[in-house]
Amino acid sequence: MTPSGVILYGPPGAGKDTVSAELSHLNPAFTLFQRLKAGPGRTAGYRLTTAGHINDLARTGELLYRNARYGAEYAIDRAAVKSLLAADRIPVLHMGQVEGTRAVEAFPTHWVKVLLWCSEETTRERCIARGDKDVDARLKVWHETRQDLLDHATEPWTLVIRTDEVDPVEAAQVIDFVRTSGSASKVRGDIRELVG
Repeated sequence: MTPSGVILYGPPGAGKDTVSAELSHLNPAFTLFQRLKAGPGRTAGYRLTTAGHINDLARTGELLYRNARYGAEYAIDRAAVKSLLAADRIPVLHMGQVEGTRAVEAFPTHWVKVLLWCSEETTRERCIARGDKDVDARLKVWHETRQDLLDHATEPWTLVIRTDEVDPVEAAQVIDFVRTSGSASKVRGDIRELVG
């Protein structure tokens, strides 16, 4: 089978972690890609490093994408993606910027690019339920993500899933089916209907 990966794009609370967990449950080859992180905040799910190390990787062309958010620096390094694919793993990358999804798509493998969306109220409820201490900051990012989508309203997606309407188990099954069958063509169209 052709090597492949999954890009999950969406605002905070859209279910990227939950859908990733369901993908891994469905098929253990699905592996959450741990981005490099330098700075404060959550540590689970990241490879902690320094801003200097991220800068060094950028200088040598080893980064697919980097961004700053919540007072921290994040990066996706080419070598780690390559290593997962070489080990017959299916990397699952979490993204919050359309620019980042495009940068990752440039890496030569078959990517299933999924837009996970939910309402602002759903984000609020989920962030509170999981104990986030920075709910206001995450709601601000929800609005930034919405604007990012509006700014790229015709961006093609392999799948668009409303996680406040679709069960995470079903979402994972659909993603895996599309990945293995290649049956879905890119979803194009005005995203304004989705984000309101």
